[in-house]
Amino acid sequence: MDNITNILTISLGQINVRWGDPDSNMTRMRECIEEAARRGSDVLVMPELWDTGYALDRAQDLATMNGEGRFAEVAALAQEHGIHVVGSMLELGYQQGTSRPSYNTAAWFSPEGAVAGIYRKIHLFRPFQEDQYLLPGGAPHWLELPWGLTALAICYDLRFPELFRSYRQAGVNIVFIPAEWPLRRLAHWQTLLRARAIENQTVIVACNSAGDSNGNEMAGHSAIYDAWGETVVEGGTHEDIITATVDLSHVAEIRQNFPIFEDRRPDVYDCI
Repeated sequence: MDNITNILTISLGQINVRWGDPDSNMTRMRECIEEAARRGSDVLVMPELWDTGYALDRAQDLATMNGEGRFAEVAALAQEHGIHVVGSMLELGYQQGTSRPSYNTAAWFSPEGAVAGIYRKIHLFRPFQEDQYLLPGGAPHWLELPWGLTALAICYDLRFPELFRSYRQAGVNIVFIPAEWPLRRLAHWQTLLRARAIENQTVIVACNSAGDSNGNEMAGHSAIYDAWGETVVEGGTHEDIITATVDLSHVAEIRQNFPIFEDRRPDVYDCI
């Protein structure tokens, strides 16, 4: 790809997602885009379902079709500020000719104002009743960007290492993860993020929400881990915009100097 760059500046918009209040959340999104652009960031990452929160019982009224509503608004903002934007949103889909809210969707918006990629959450989180209101996505997703192959996952996907291994096998260097992860499982959040980075020698970028979400305290601690599993940056438990720069050339160095994938034995354990 032309104009490949290894240096990537990323802002994490760790906001308090307002449950069922897309207008308020959209205002916060605009503020985050403006600040990320002011900081010279290449990418802004927002939390999971940053536009609606987990008000899934109202999904019929709150969801937006790809290319319309808030999807179109964010695309226009990404173009206006010349920045990549990614975050999970409630997407309205069609099934058997009837419109219904169907997916927890991570959309990648390019600086050209286009939706460059769509990942629909594969693993639905039963404790938040995602399986009752949403459909699971049917495929992993990665896209070619100026800094190389980039993949998407959402929150609960972290607990399924097979997804991240498939990304590594495809040659992905960096994975972006919007999340709405609770404070009571903060240790799991930190451990799983680091593990996915270490075992796949992949940069992991994760943006979580913060504060109270309809009685659930979110963990915050949005973070970036490098391909060696070292913390590049990590936030606290409150609302914040966290910005850091990563050098993706280190991914190739780590994989070459510590070639663990050459010692894999898939013929023995029969998995990805």
